[in-house]
This record gives sequence, C-alpha cells and structure tokens, in this order.
Amino acid sequence: MSTVRDTYEAVIGLEVHAQLLTNTKQFCGCPTSFGAEPNTNVCPVCLGLPGALPVLNREAVSMAVRTALALGCAIRHRSVFARKNYFYPDLPKGYQISQFDQPFSERGALDIPLEGGGNKWVGITRVHLEEDAGKNLHGVAEVPGKSVIDLNRAGVPLMEIVGEPDLRGPTEAVAYLKRLRDVLVALEVNDGNLEEGSFRCDVNISVRKRGAAAFGTRVEIKNVNSFRHVHRAIEHETARLIAVAEAGETFRQHTRQWDDESGRTVFLREKEGSDDYRYFPEPDLPPLILEEAWVESLRSGLPELPEARRQRFMHDLKLPPYDTEVLTGHPKIGDFFEAVLQAKPGDAAWAKRAANFVMTEVLAEARVHGLEASFPAKPAQIVELLELVEAQTISGKQAKEVYAAIKNTDASPAAHVAEHGMAQVSDTASLEAVCRAEIEGNPKQAAAYRAGNAKMIGFFVGQVMKQTKGSANPSLVNDILKKLLA
Repeated sequence: MSTVRDTYEAVIGLEVHAQLLTNTKQFCGCPTSFGAEPNTNVCPVCLGLPGALPVLNREAVSMAVRTALALGCAIRHRSVFARKNYFYPDLPKGYQISQFDQPFSERGALDIPLEGGGNKWVGITRVHLEEDAGKNLHGVAEVPGKSVIDLNRAGVPLMEIVGEPDLRGPTEAVAYLKRLRDVLVALEVNDGNLEEGSFRCDVNISVRKRGAAAFGTRVEIKNVNSFRHVHRAIEHETARLIAVAEAGETFRQHTRQWDDESGRTVFLREKEGSDDYRYFPEPDLPPLILEEAWVESLRSGLPELPEARRQRFMHDLKLPPYDTEVLTGHPKIGDFFEAVLQAKPGDAAWAKRAANFVMTEVLAEARVHGLEASFPAKPAQIVELLELVEAQTISGKQAKEVYAAIKNTDASPAAHVAEHGMAQVSDTASLEAVCRAEIEGNPKQAAAYRAGNAKMIGFFVGQVMKQTKGSANPSLVNDILKKLLA
C-alpha cells in the first residue's frame, strides 16, 4: 500500500571535498601531514599575513587533472582562480582561493550500481581546485570551556567534485561516494580516509512530487564524513522535507548539520549565494594554463580504473559481480589477487578457486589504511597452497588448516604438508577397506541410502574422513562409497 512518502522523491547532488595527497600545501611549502602539533604547519602565506604571495602547487594541479580525466571531464586549457569571500574564525585570510565561473574542468560522469541491478550514470558538473580552511576546536582538554583554532589544515590542497542533482535516495548517494572514492584511491590522489576528513561531502537535497519537473527548495547538509552518516542524514532530511511540504509550509534555502547522536539535522544558517561570496579573480595568481601535450601525457598515464578491472574480472574470468566488488574494493587487494592469477593466466576455474580462498581466508585478516594494505600471506604462498589442492595432494579443508599454520610466516605450504604428513590418502585399496567397514557398521544408514535417501552419502563421507583424520581424498571416497552402496 502506497504512503504519502511514496508520492515524493528526493533530488540529491553531492559536493565532495577530497584532500590531494601532496607533501606541501596548495599555495605554500608548508607540510600537509595529519596529526602534527596545532599551528606548527603554518607560514605567512597560509596564515594570510600582509605581503605574503601564493604560489600554485604543480603536483596538486597534476592530481586534479588526472581525476578530471578519469571522470570523463572536458579540460579547460585556461582557467582562473577566484577569491571566495566570507568570514569564519578558521579562515585567516578572510577569503578562500577557489575556482568559480572558469574552473579547469567540467561535464563529466560516474557510473554507479543500482540496488535492484543495473547501473546509472551520474553527471559531474565540474572538478576544481581550492584550499582548505583551518579547524575550530571546542572544549579541548588543554583549554577547557574555550573554542580554539588549529590552522595546520589551512591551505591544504582540496579538489572539489561537484555532482549533478541526479541521485534519488540514500542508497544511490552512498553508491556514488563509494565509486568516487574507489577512483580517487586507484589514482593515488586521495587516501579516502573519511575519519580524518580527507574525503568528505556536502549533501544538497530537496524533495518534489514524483513526475514533477521543477526542483523544490534546496537544503545543504555540511561536511558529512561517513557513508553511514550520509545514508542516515538523507533518510532523515527526506522525511523532514516531505512533512514540511505536506504541511504547506515554505522556507528559504539554508544550511544544516547532521547530528548523529540525536539522529537529525539541525539548522546552521541561511544559505549563502554566489553574490554573498563576492567572487572576483584572484589578483595574486595568473590564469592557469594547461598545455594540450601535458594533459595528454597525464591521460596516457592513467592506471586501469576500478570499474574497468571489475568488468575484466567478470568478462574474462567469469567471476560473479559479488566477487569482483570485493576483489576490487581496494587497489592493493586487486593487485594481490592478480598476483595469484598469474600462476594460471586466463584460467576461469583457477580464478574462481583463487577468488574464493582470497575472499574467505586472506581478506579476513587483511588490513587496509589509506593507499596501503597488508596481508597475512604472500601471493606465492597462496599459489603453492592452491596448487596442492588442485593436484589433490591435500583437500580444501586441509588447505585452510595449512594456511592457518603458515600465515604471517615465510613457510612453504608444501614443506608444511610434507613435514606433518598431511598428504591426502588416494590409495583405492586402503580407502575401500575403510569404506566397507563404515557401511557394515552403519546398516540403517546404508539401507536408507539404498531406499533412495541420497543425502546419506554425506554421512558416510563424513565417517570415513573422521576415521582417516581428514587425510582421505574426499572425491575418491565419494566414488568408492557410491560403488559399494549400489
């Protein structure tokens, strides 16, 4: 049965702020390292002192252009920096250097998966460069009852990725953010760390009657820094805006903040428009000129992107979508899996066996942080282990036991199997004797199998494996039992 909520739809666009992984800030030589003592990574430029002049970070430009190219954006070869004027305590200059009406890129798109299957292209208005502000801290232990400011982050290189209002719910919004983070991490331009604030977003949301063309009045939810918070904030704000619409109330465009503890958004301030920011060209920076040859050299150097890797795994290796999602969830995970694949390139059966083992065993204890990942075993050890299973030297169950014994060491799986006498028993005569003994010792189960209960074969296989302490070749045991029980 439809509800009032079903007659409305949310219209969502995300503005993602991603910190670029440069060693120094956007317009000065101060380090960008996270966690330094407050107000130590600063200089006259990022403090906005009189007479200090900005110098653009070339590496930040390179990273931003590579991102724009990966997202299919058109590159503007001449762009302009602007001053975005507003006064907050954490903005020492009283303005932010950003790009406004002439960004360096525009008109891109990102492909995202839909919950019910299929995919959707989400438009990207532009990618542009800007600098971060400092950070207001309230009630810190060192200064109880006071608000203080840490300007270490002021001037850190940011890339803003402005999405079109093409998203229609929290699930799509989270899928978009995850896909975008995958791209940035694969390009090694951002570490995707939501907890440290290096990847965060503003949510622009309105609601309208389904089928309507016009947008409703927009609300912006500032600086949401986790996928869970984005999902909850959109769910809450959608319900709130529908209730406002049903009550016939009107409101002005404004900014809100997500409060996870109370599970609601709270009013911050009226939303500024572009006129309020009094944009004008930055007089201390010349226009940014991107030469065609340099842009093309960056394009040719782009790595294989996560979506292309997913498609290759599905089409070339016949892996199911779930496997490809897990195995491309981080570039280092994909690289580990590909190293295992190199033992038998293009072998779909080997790929599936490797995928199952990597996902269930290796990734259970893998650790991912930013661009880096650590694994409890080396790809060569996994290859050796799976080759033992393929040769029927050990069973799949034994492979897990061997892995548990050799992980976090440099030990050879084959040497461990030999040392502990774990090789499978594949001698037909000796296994047949064990199988006969189990059939004779369990006449009721044997009769049930012969009466048509095919599942009883599993009981007998289990008994034989128990008697042989797991060393019997289960495939051979299965064949022998069926022959004896026939």
